[in-house]
Amino acid sequence: QRARDMIAQEKAELESQQTVYFDFDSAAIKAEFFPVLRKHAEFLVKNPSQNVVIEGHTDSRGTPEYNIALGESRAKTVETFFRNEGVSGSQISVVSYGEEKPAVTGTSEYAFAQNRRSIVVYQ
Repeated sequence: QRARDMIAQEKAELESQQTVYFDFDSAAIKAEFFPVLRKHAEFLVKNPSQNVVIEGHTDSRGTPEYNIALGESRAKTVETFFRNEGVSGSQISVVSYGEEKPAVTGTSEYAFAQNRRSIVVYQ
């Protein structure tokens, strides 16, 4: 029971840091997100029964097709990071929503920046 509580507590902490933001038209992970992604990876390696879906999102610029592809690239970059840290591929799914699920609506630079993201969602 105690071990289960500790896992739940660690997972809750990770879920509060589940978003990685990207530069415009980029799927490269910024160095500032490496430490939090490593924490997710360590948790997944220690808890092989835990699974995640990595969601890729974009801002509204670009065609819907382009944005679906870019969102997928962003999610796959996070997946590759996790795999390189030792997470099993069977624990990871990738989905791209492109521009369909904005975190912030509008066309300001702030809104665009908040929407260029990948989210690590525990299942």
